[in-house]
Amino acid sequence: MVASCVAFLLLSLFLPLLLLGWWKRWHRGLAARHVVVVVLGDVGRSPRMQYHALSLVKSGFSVTLLGFCNSKPHSELLESDKIQVVKLTELQGLAVGPRVLRYGVKVVFQAVYLLWKLMWREPAAYIFLQNPPGLPSISVCWLVGCLCGSKLVIDWHNYGYSIMALVHGATHPIVLLAKWYEKFFGRLSHLNLCVTNAMREDLAENWCIRAVTVYDKPASFFKETPLDLQHELFMKLGRTHSLFMGCSEPSDPATERSAFTEKDAQTRLVTHLCGRPALLVSSTSWTEFEQWASDGDSLPSLVCVITGKGPLKEHYIRLISQKHFQRIQVCTPWLEAEDYPLLLGSADLGVCLHKSSSGLDLPMKVVDMFGCCLPVCAVNFKCLHELVKHGENGLVFEDAEELASQLQMLLSKFPDPAGKLNQLRKNLRESEQLRWHESWQRTVLPLVMDS
Repeated sequence: MVASCVAFLLLSLFLPLLLLGWWKRWHRGLAARHVVVVVLGDVGRSPRMQYHALSLVKSGFSVTLLGFCNSKPHSELLESDKIQVVKLTELQGLAVGPRVLRYGVKVVFQAVYLLWKLMWREPAAYIFLQNPPGLPSISVCWLVGCLCGSKLVIDWHNYGYSIMALVHGATHPIVLLAKWYEKFFGRLSHLNLCVTNAMREDLAENWCIRAVTVYDKPASFFKETPLDLQHELFMKLGRTHSLFMGCSEPSDPATERSAFTEKDAQTRLVTHLCGRPALLVSSTSWTEFEQWASDGDSLPSLVCVITGKGPLKEHYIRLISQKHFQRIQVCTPWLEAEDYPLLLGSADLGVCLHKSSSGLDLPMKVVDMFGCCLPVCAVNFKCLHELVKHGENGLVFEDAEELASQLQMLLSKFPDPAGKLNQLRKNLRESEQLRWHESWQRTVLPLVMDS
């Protein structure tokens, strides 16, 4: 009796899906130029998938983008009449019970919810899926592909199980199950993209998955910011963060002055202030640099802007507030999507502390900084050499002491036209940096068209 009830419930659930899938296959001719892009995460914090959507549209496809909308995507994506953004609701797990049970229930509900959302979308030739997170999205997207005739394209940014291992440990049963799941369903995809050659080789050797390396590249709006736009940004940020405003009043009250720039009241010409602080975009604190600067070591004052957000943000804000810096100011502004490229294009130096859980992916923030010709100091890990060339476009460090030494060297006598910092920026300007869409046309578009 129980078995009959279960069978009836399963039939009631999947029969409509099968009928809908058959109907979609019948209408598949209409879907030849339509693609579904799936992000089981925040779309606004998934720039690579936004870029996929924009490049697909520029290549003649229409796009349905499914994901959580916790933060605003870039305006170019929202303004496109060829992109439909479908908001997914982030499902909460059970509030009580063992952690494994709560996680399992959440995954099951997410799977059913995502399946339902995908099945009621317009028929698609391809489903582009970001991984991680791939649980349960890989299996759901594969099933939808089977039912509707869509081809699954997985874009491997990292391994989901390796991120879980940071919390539970590599030998935890959930982590081992997640690794098996990724490996099994990952092999069922039609096409696979990945972010580094190291990941491509690992997928081939250990997962029997053939992938194509599609390096992250900066979008066209990541570029050096003209001085007048820098001034406008600093004045805008100064309304909520006083450290962006000038410490001294100009002789002419009509003159606009920020901590870094000044706009002449008569000519409207914007210039850098003499003796301005160095502007760093980073996610760290600067205790040792403070000591050197206080000792009069020909170093400028620093304004350090910490971007992004995460569960430990408030913790680090409290730690920073306990420091009594004299030459260093730190702020954590909330930036609109359009202001982030302007900030990078206005900065003097970037610092990246990204360390991959798998050792096989690269930090997107460094790609964006390079697009703005912003030199970077980055902490070393396995495949960083595929992006950061030590001494050419940035510097690589192993620990806090080495980072502090690099900052002292780069910022000594700032701003020095003959200094190492300016040479790194010059190298970036002279390098022929390929932009995202140009790279995408060479690597991804032929795969899609040939299939």
